Amino acid sequence: MNSNTNIPFLDLVAPHVELEQELTDVFKKALCSAGFIGGPMVEEFEKAFAEFCETKYCAAVSSGTDALRFALMACGVKARDVVVTVPNTFIATTEAISQAGAVPEFVDIDERTYNMDPAKLREYLETHCSVDASGKLTSLRNGLPVTAVIPVHLYGQTADMDPILELAEQYGLVVIEDACQAHGAEYYSQRYGRWMKAGSIGKAAAFSFYPGKNLGACGEAGATITNDPVLAAKVKMLRDHGQAKKYYHDVEGYNGRLDAIQAGILHTKLGHLAKWNFQRRDHSAEYRRLLKTANCGVFPPYEPSWSKPVYHLYVVRVENREALMDHLRSVGIGTGIHYPIPLHLQKAYASLSYQAGDFPVAERVASGTLSLPMFPQLTPEQQARVVQEVYSFNRATVSAEQVA
Repeated sequence: MNSNTNIPFLDLVAPHVELEQELTDVFKKALCSAGFIGGPMVEEFEKAFAEFCETKYCAAVSSGTDALRFALMACGVKARDVVVTVPNTFIATTEAISQAGAVPEFVDIDERTYNMDPAKLREYLETHCSVDASGKLTSLRNGLPVTAVIPVHLYGQTADMDPILELAEQYGLVVIEDACQAHGAEYYSQRYGRWMKAGSIGKAAAFSFYPGKNLGACGEAGATITNDPVLAAKVKMLRDHGQAKKYYHDVEGYNGRLDAIQAGILHTKLGHLAKWNFQRRDHSAEYRRLLKTANCGVFPPYEPSWSKPVYHLYVVRVENREALMDHLRSVGIGTGIHYPIPLHLQKAYASLSYQAGDFPVAERVASGTLSLPMFPQLTPEQQARVVQEVYSFNRATVSAEQVA
C-alpha cells in the first residue's frame, strides 16, 4: 500500500474511463440522429428507470430539484400550502417546496438513521396542528393548510416509511419521497409484506442524477417516478412549457426537459448500477469491520433491519471533526461534511422564525458527522489507510489530552 497516494473523497474519473466506449457511442448516436431534446433516448431511459425502481411511470427532467418541484405541483400542492420535511438535508428539498409556492415546516430526525423520525412527525401533527370539523389540517405556526410530507432518504438509506404512510393516511397528507440520494435502496414494508425500492412507496418520488450520485449523469438531470398515470402526464407537461402537444399549452409550465445525450448516458450507466451499489455495500461492511477493530472513537452508520442502503455517502459520527478533517487532508485523504448547518438555521429561511434548539437531534448530527471516501472503485487498501489515519489521529489526540 502506497501511503503517498492521495485518496479522493469521490472518484468520477474511473467509471467514465471504464465506460468510455459505451458513452462515446451514446454521443455518436445523438449526433447521427440530431435528437438532442426528448425523443427515443429519453423515452427508453424513462422506461428502464421505472422498471428499475419497480414503478409504472418515469418522467425525466433537468434536475432533481425540478423532479421534486414538479412532483409537488402535479400532486396538487398549492401556493400557501404547508409541506413537512426535515432540516437535515440539502436545500434543494426546501427549494422545491418554496418554488412550488408552498411553505416548508420541519420535524426532527432519528438520531441513528438521520432520517425523518415518525414519532416527531406524529408529535408535530398532534401538537403543532389543528383539525377542523371538515377534517382540514392546519399549521398552528401560520394558519396555513398542511397538505404533504416529504421524507428524505438521506445518504442512501430509506426513511422508516410504514409509520409515515399511516400518519399521512390518518391526516390526509400526500407523501412524496425525496430519493435523490437513494437509487436502488430498499425498504422492508410490513404493510405490504415485501421489500420495496426507494421511490416506489409514496405517491411519487424525485431522483437526482447529479454527477456524484450513485447513478450520475455527465451534467444535470433528474426524474420523477410514480404509479399514477395522470400524475406522470402532469409532470411531463410541466417540464415542457405546459404542452399537452406542441403549441397546445394546458397550463403555464417550465423548461425542465432532459437532454437526450444525458438520458442515453444514464441508460448506459443504469446497467452497471446494481454492481456499483453492491460494491458500495461491500465497502460499508469493510469500513465497519476496520473501525470496530481499530476502536478509534468513530461510529459507523446505523443500518436498521428494514433497510438495504446503497451508501451514496458513508457518514460517521466523530469528535474533533474539524481537526480530524485537517489531519486527513494533510495526508491526502478527502472527506466531506453533509450538512454543516441545518436548514432551519440557514439565513435563507430566517423568515420562518425557527431558533437554535428547535430541532436538537438535527443540530447535534450537523456538528458531529463526517463523510469518509466512498465510491465503487474504492479499494480495501485505501479503506485500510483511511482507518489507520483516523486511528493515528485519535491516538495522538488522546495522548495530548493525557499530557495536558
